Amino acid sequence: MPTLTTPSAAPTAAHPAPTRMPFSGLWIALVTPFKDGAVDHPALAALTARLRAQGVAGFVACGSTGEAAALDKAEQLQVLETVLQAAQGLPVVMGVSGYHQGQVLQQVQALARYPVAGLLVSAPHYIRPSQEGLLHWFRTLADASAVPLLIYDIPYRTGATITTETLLALAAHPRIQAIKDCGGSPAKTQALISDGRLQVLTGEDAQIFHTLALGGAGAISASAHWQTPRFVELMALLRAGDLGEARRVWRALLPWIEVCFAEPNPAPLKTVLAHAGEMCNELRAPMMGASEALNLRLQAQACAGLSPR
Repeated sequence: MPTLTTPSAAPTAAHPAPTRMPFSGLWIALVTPFKDGAVDHPALAALTARLRAQGVAGFVACGSTGEAAALDKAEQLQVLETVLQAAQGLPVVMGVSGYHQGQVLQQVQALARYPVAGLLVSAPHYIRPSQEGLLHWFRTLADASAVPLLIYDIPYRTGATITTETLLALAAHPRIQAIKDCGGSPAKTQALISDGRLQVLTGEDAQIFHTLALGGAGAISASAHWQTPRFVELMALLRAGDLGEARRVWRALLPWIEVCFAEPNPAPLKTVLAHAGEMCNELRAPMMGASEALNLRLQAQACAGLSPR
């Protein structure tokens, strides 16, 4: 268990703590459209513009839904530039990941020239460091960042479990302001919400209702590419305390959320978006497209009246 110490670096006149951002509401973890092996920037811009007009709070570029691990560094920056332009002032968070601290630190420093609202940073994958190692990782990157950090707690991808005690210690850092919660621990989620220093956004779409009802700030969602106005409505109802109407909207969304994650994300989502003519149904290997059986389930969802709008 780590010692709950103060941040490794306090704000200074040369490197002040960033203003606290309202990381709340519905954020979209954007897919990255491909066409003939290359990033399809017109499709990405059109998708971002469509979602922007439907009431989302902001966007995450180059997260796991965006197949960031299959993009080289130049492609990642080009994706960010397209999303920033198409977002037209809505906040954009950039995903940052890796396991070589020096190289990830360079990524963080390079992103200082972009008008991003924050950086979504995961634990170093594969290495499985100790809790002290995780404290060092996140504090070092936060010290170097010009914008707030959102911790991406997703142990089933990184292999690293960030304990509640470590997260509470990191919450003391002025540049660590939110968490994308995929940690799989309801007790941890509740402890972070109760503590109040980190804005808690669920990254598990099936937990959106539960997290917001507990007092969470919002969600970073993949499935909300589709039926976006319903997700926006759900969050508004939960903020207003109208649980009865929120339950009705949530029950209508659950079949879509279930089928969206029936196979590895974002294959089902890209299938649906391709059916709607928004992009090609193309992923980068080793990601594969949705199976024929899942295609039939997705078509059934469409026949049930689900549409992006």
